[in-house]
Amino acid sequence: MNDRRALLAFGLRKLVGAVPLVLGVTLISFTLTVHFGPDQTYALLGKNPTAAEVEQMRTQLGYDQPFLLRYADYLRRLATLDLGHAQATGEPVRAMLARTIPVSLLLLAPGFVLGTLLALFLAALAAWNRGSALDRVISAASVVGMSLSFVVILVGLQAVFGVWLGWFPVRGWNVAGVADYLHHVAVPTLAFIVATLGYNTRFFRAVLAAEMTSEQVRTARAFGIGPLRIMTVHVVGNSLLPIVTRILFSMPLLVISGSLLIESHFGIPGVGRITFAAVMSGDQPVLMAVVGLSAVLFVLAVTFADLLCRLFDPRLGRA
Repeated sequence: MNDRRALLAFGLRKLVGAVPLVLGVTLISFTLTVHFGPDQTYALLGKNPTAAEVEQMRTQLGYDQPFLLRYADYLRRLATLDLGHAQATGEPVRAMLARTIPVSLLLLAPGFVLGTLLALFLAALAAWNRGSALDRVISAASVVGMSLSFVVILVGLQAVFGVWLGWFPVRGWNVAGVADYLHHVAVPTLAFIVATLGYNTRFFRAVLAAEMTSEQVRTARAFGIGPLRIMTVHVVGNSLLPIVTRILFSMPLLVISGSLLIESHFGIPGVGRITFAAVMSGDQPVLMAVVGLSAVLFVLAVTFADLLCRLFDPRLGRA
């Protein structure tokens, strides 16, 4: 009971401590995007507006209000999910996100899960066979994967599997069932795996190789415990802290950057595509909603990672 209370108190302290981080990120993004961003008045009114129309539009956009009041109103809208309307289409931003977030999750989840599991498997092979030819091949392949641009990977896979072989669609998201979903998600999933496999494998391999030299692993080997049990229980089990932290920290950034590139190249109607369109058109309500919610997501991921670390290793609370 005391441990649960201590963990709950630790989580509350982390959440309270995350508030300044959220405020800082949203303040910087608000300042750069809205305060120092382009004046939307004439872009929305068109040519030759009257003085009264200009005044009315500036009042509607909040340009006549002090900076801090506008920022406070932005925080209120973000907290209540009152995200305004897209300037390009007039659609509520909350409705746009509700429509596009499931698409992005369905698109990126297979690549993220399969890529992480494959990287962990390859890292375990390399760590168990340290210094062997297999270890050198996996390490070299990881370096090659890290050196490839995401754009090059996308274009190459599109050309091979979509144009040359014609196995999968090059663009679009016409999903009416499981078969259509697998047909459309195959190439984006492969691209996501190739783009992230090198970084994850190299990191996991370093963590697992360091744990392989521990006294616990040497004792387990001396007692004749099988390699599979040693790797899963003693090596991976004792390396969960950095592995879980790496996964949780990479989720927000990979989802955002990955969805931007993949959905733009494949024409998939997810969050990345509407964000790219908002950047191109200067649609501030959409941009501010995506940036603000992404900041909150990242802070929650960091807080959750700290909670898991405390749960896996209670000694961290006494440190």
